[in-house]
Amino acid sequence: MHRPPSRRLAAAIVASAGLVALVPAAAGTAAPAPAATGADRQQQFAAAAAHHHVPLSVLLGVSYLESRWDAHAGQPSSAGGYGPMHLTDVARVAAPAARGDARGDDARPMTTPARPAQSTGDPALHTMDAAAALTGDSPATLRTDPAANIDAGAALLADYQRQLGATGSDAADWYGAVARYSGATDVAGAREFADEVYQVIRTGEARRTDSGDTVRLAAQPSVAPKTGQLSALHLAKAESDADTPKPECPASMGCDFVPAAYAQNSADKGDYGNYDLAERPSKLKIQYLVIHDNEGYYNGTLSWFQNPAAYAAAHYELRSSDGHVTQMIQNTNVAWQAGNWYINAHSIGIEHEGFAATGATWYTEAMYRQSAKLVRYLAAKYRIPLDRQHIIGHDNVPATTAAGIRNMHWDPGPYWDWNHYMNLVRGHAQRHSHTGGLVTISPDFATNQQPVTGCDKSGSGTPCDAQGTNFVYLHTQPSADSPLVSDPGLHAGPGTTDIADWAARAVDGQQFALAGRSGGWTAIWYAGVKGWFLDPHRSPTATAAHGFVVTPKRGATVPIYGRAYPEASAYDGTPVPVQSVVDLGYTMTAGQRYPLGLTDVVTDYYYAPTIDSSLPGDHTVVVGHDRYYEIQFGHRIGFVRADAVTIRPV
Repeated sequence: MHRPPSRRLAAAIVASAGLVALVPAAAGTAAPAPAATGADRQQQFAAAAAHHHVPLSVLLGVSYLESRWDAHAGQPSSAGGYGPMHLTDVARVAAPAARGDARGDDARPMTTPARPAQSTGDPALHTMDAAAALTGDSPATLRTDPAANIDAGAALLADYQRQLGATGSDAADWYGAVARYSGATDVAGAREFADEVYQVIRTGEARRTDSGDTVRLAAQPSVAPKTGQLSALHLAKAESDADTPKPECPASMGCDFVPAAYAQNSADKGDYGNYDLAERPSKLKIQYLVIHDNEGYYNGTLSWFQNPAAYAAAHYELRSSDGHVTQMIQNTNVAWQAGNWYINAHSIGIEHEGFAATGATWYTEAMYRQSAKLVRYLAAKYRIPLDRQHIIGHDNVPATTAAGIRNMHWDPGPYWDWNHYMNLVRGHAQRHSHTGGLVTISPDFATNQQPVTGCDKSGSGTPCDAQGTNFVYLHTQPSADSPLVSDPGLHAGPGTTDIADWAARAVDGQQFALAGRSGGWTAIWYAGVKGWFLDPHRSPTATAAHGFVVTPKRGATVPIYGRAYPEASAYDGTPVPVQSVVDLGYTMTAGQRYPLGLTDVVTDYYYAPTIDSSLPGDHTVVVGHDRYYEIQFGHRIGFVRADAVTIRPV
């Protein structure tokens, strides 16, 4: 049953903002909106700061790093945190089903064992009960009432400050308490979180929250936190090991390296996991960064990738609570992470603690920021453009054959805020043109609450909790009553609203060729058909852009491929078996146009069938002469032969 915030908090709000006392909610109802309580979110932060004698800038900075000041309608984060202050109750987040093989090599299919139960992390990360004890409010109230949640977060910060014996009322005096609030059990994670909080305090922030209120944190560029307080937390330090590679991260990051498994599982030297040794980028160009969520918790995922029978791993893993980065595979090697061997060979996989649907609905700002910092570093190192043709989700990776389409993964899912993430990656908001023949999908994430079903995996079509989404639905006609477009490679019939059904979804940042407009609707070319999405003039969900498109040459029907493998003659003189060049069953026909992505697609195949190069030609790269272009064909990218299409500016 919902409890109103405590009388002490109500009195603090009245005293700090001259407001009427909070109005209790009826039993069994959701938490009241700030307007009903008589205080907007900015005033709730001010009241809590005054109540517990926490500098307002510190309280706002911590909350911004956790939730960007949003309450998320009482839903948990990917780390099991609730409300603007991200009070954690990880045990309430259920572990998902096991993931499948991510190598994507059709020549060597594998059976993946059931994934072990995921660890819910260190008990220190469970702050909900401690916060409830400090304020007298129940965990149920702290999960659903933003004002009570903010007050409890302030109480936790004040309690951490008291335990540290720290004194001083300036923001600079609270570094140790802020570091402890991260929940990190290691020095690197706590420092990263606290440093990001103080960076926000120095630069300031302002945004409209999910309550409709504008919250502002005034910039304090001269604040110099007392970083020496970190030693008083007595956190673990990373142990140096001469045999452990140095993590490939920005110098300002406290990354560590935990090696993924590279071991043989049986007498068969072709039965091993979880990656292949390679020589990248000298022999295999790195041109994609693939964003995943790991459908599990940080600690459990580290253990899983250290199991050679998992047959899957990624280069990096990020912790949600503080954004800490752990590298598990050196970037010179090929991780089994995307379910497409060609993409694996040319990409770096970045996993994020969390769930695309089951048990959690949002990702922390700390993780978004650290991930964006890592992506900027990797993009600069490997000369990867900062756009959505090169920074892709696992859900944008194509299958390698038609039979594999329906088995491809769809993470990081519809609740990953691509718009905010790419703004962090670039360091600024994307500029868009008002004219042009391309359409960039760009709905406002918070207000774009598309209907989604099946988050509970029950198969009953239960509606998911309302929340921001990163996509627009595509219809067969400019009408909400018309069916969604179909993807015959995925399933028969029109697309659906099921959480895992990506048949009719165009995602934030993806570009498509304009195919028509009608009233408040816009059409794009999408997987062989025109797809219409609602795009009102006063609240547009897409913007125009200039660029290049590919069209079929006269009379040509152009197959779509999921990989750019060499022609058969390229294998001549090598012991490497010829890999068949098969399409996905999709075609581009006359009149259709698709945005041009990569023009410098490398046509190659990396042959690595055993763990120790025991076969002739083992660990060899075969390079072909055929040329391909990458295009945005539907929800996923695809490849077309360059000699079958014409490039045109739009």
